[in-house]
Amino acid sequence: MKKVQLGAVFASFLFVATACGGGNANEPAETDSAEGNNTEENEASGSILVSGSSAMEPLIAAASEEFMNENIDASISVQAGGSGQGLSSVASGQVQIGNSDVFAEEKEDIPAEELVDHRIAVVGMGPAAHPEVGVEDISTEDLIAVFTGEVTNWSDLGGADQEIVIVNRPDSSGTRDTFVKYGLEGNEPVPGDITEDSSNAVMQIISETPGAIGYLAFSYYDEQGSVLPLSVDGVEQTDENVISGEYPIWAYMHSYTKGEPEGLTAQFIEYLQGDFVQGTLIPEMGYIPEADMQVERDAEGNDTPK
Repeated sequence: MKKVQLGAVFASFLFVATACGGGNANEPAETDSAEGNNTEENEASGSILVSGSSAMEPLIAAASEEFMNENIDASISVQAGGSGQGLSSVASGQVQIGNSDVFAEEKEDIPAEELVDHRIAVVGMGPAAHPEVGVEDISTEDLIAVFTGEVTNWSDLGGADQEIVIVNRPDSSGTRDTFVKYGLEGNEPVPGDITEDSSNAVMQIISETPGAIGYLAFSYYDEQGSVLPLSVDGVEQTDENVISGEYPIWAYMHSYTKGEPEGLTAQFIEYLQGDFVQGTLIPEMGYIPEADMQVERDAEGNDTPK
């Protein structure tokens, strides 16, 4: 399993990536290539806002920092808030890029026909528990029982005599949508003991709360073992199992624009789909290049071999 130390990553880009920008979001600027190898007089410039999926935030923020280092007149502000917020914000024109780990067609009241989908990567997701729950593998049946409130103590699953504490995400979360659809077979979880907007906050709460369980993108697992990724039906949460289609809880990472992007928005999308981000940043940060996938999935959730 690819693991990264997100604390160091967040510390390096938090100030720059979240700095607010003004000006023309689609100010024309020409670059020599998608990798940002610009001549000094043709560097990208202007400012854009990006919001949405917290599962995508570490990658997009890190990529924006690299992009701005190469284009000092460009300002890219990256915020989370959930896939639903990203989709509604880009549809209403409040931001130039709306990040989502669900298809726009899956969210109600989103004019999907007005949005253009730019797939950036694939992210695996799964159940994550406090390291001392005493369980390392869980069946889909038991996973559903836990999140629907039928099982309330880890001892009922062969683990510690410890009350289960459910850490949930709000309805706007794409991570929640993906986990419910592919991990819980469509069964809606109980409200839970704790609900958090941010995946980073979910990780911290699980790591500090005995008996806690929630769900996270693989990119939030660290080498220190702050949380325990549970195998599901004997299948480990690994990139390799997602790529082969053996592990079912995964999603595309979409960057949506309202219509075809222009100016700085187009340049940044091109950068995200370029060699550096796809070949270096994505695998280093615990995500999966879409090109590596051996299966593909449509908006209805149907998987087919590539």
